[in-house]
Amino acid sequence: MVTRRQALRSVGGMVLGYGASLVAGSRVAAAAAETITLPFANGERPLVTYPGKRALIGLTSRPPQLETPFSVFNEGILTPNDAFFVRYHLADIPLEIDPAAFRLEVKGKVSTPLSLSLDELKTKFDPVEYVAVHQCSGNSRGFFDPRVGGGQAGNGLMGNARWKGVPLKAVLEKAGIASGAVEVYFTGLDNPVIPETPRFAKSLKLDHALDGEVMLAYQMNGEDLPWLNGFPLRLVVPGYFGTYWVKHLNQIAVLDKPLDNFWMSTAYRIPDNDCACVPAGGKPEKTVPIGRFAVRSFLTNVLDGAKVAAGKPLALRGIAFDGGSGIARVEVSADGGKTFMPAALGADLGKYSFREWTANMTLPAGPHALKVRATNALGQTQPMEARWNPSGYMRSVVETTNVVAG
Repeated sequence: MVTRRQALRSVGGMVLGYGASLVAGSRVAAAAAETITLPFANGERPLVTYPGKRALIGLTSRPPQLETPFSVFNEGILTPNDAFFVRYHLADIPLEIDPAAFRLEVKGKVSTPLSLSLDELKTKFDPVEYVAVHQCSGNSRGFFDPRVGGGQAGNGLMGNARWKGVPLKAVLEKAGIASGAVEVYFTGLDNPVIPETPRFAKSLKLDHALDGEVMLAYQMNGEDLPWLNGFPLRLVVPGYFGTYWVKHLNQIAVLDKPLDNFWMSTAYRIPDNDCACVPAGGKPEKTVPIGRFAVRSFLTNVLDGAKVAAGKPLALRGIAFDGGSGIARVEVSADGGKTFMPAALGADLGKYSFREWTANMTLPAGPHALKVRATNALGQTQPMEARWNPSGYMRSVVETTNVVAG
């Protein structure tokens, strides 16, 4: 559990992260002297260390947005808690939470409103546990061409963790769903700085909320949720983009009409077509709320621009995932996508998890464009050319890693 003292340490770290110089020599300030350059225009970013986190890529400080360095994804199939990305929408984030006093309120169109403590959530309901990818809608936005507005992230606004908690379905059933209910509303302890900013809140259709997979998570990779990843409770919506994964979750309300707020009706919307795309520079005629992940796959153990040995076996390793159908196969190419060869799939940790893949190839001397392509159980795969939308959401493309064999 996070103690008051640990919470106050977080306060100091956050203040420093916002740019104040109240404590000399902090790890935040020290790490900021180091930088990393992401592979697109204006890609230089500071490396910063916040409480509970190793050095991550600093995108913004108020609110904190921290990207996972891509090398972390080659460390293992689960993303360590201290390397997991951070994404807030509002700058007034909670800096102190008393776990003993914390309550989750469940209200609205229910038979019995609830006020549940953490202990009740952990002891009065049967827990569930599964591995699932958490990915920001704008992951990889920095690669969009032409460039779009918003945080210019590389490929590190994602992570894969083992989540443990309570099925949302069990809590809603305990409260009792009243007649006329259509959606379920969620909000947390982070707040806007000025009244004009809309409070962050999201909703799910009732049948989705009751699917048994949406989770009220209190553990991540066998430990209490990290502070910056939603302590003490967060929503986990497997297969869906992170906008629905509300952090510091403290209020649930069952609604008799769809939620019509900024975060559902204006923000986080995509073109209403099969590709969620429009011609570059264009605008969609109609939009819908963003939903499930598209198929993605990456090579993790060879960097773009690397020099490799010609005529000798080259071991390749990477990850693939989708929105919950499960990865059926992964293929790699050494000739820019003209031909592909099958890769071997690693252990299956569940349909929402990263799936590791491995392959071996021998390259002749010269430049090579290595490409990786995944296909899910529905037969869906990535396009060879990146698609575009004005929000920079849902990037999915056959990724390329250029190497020179010699």
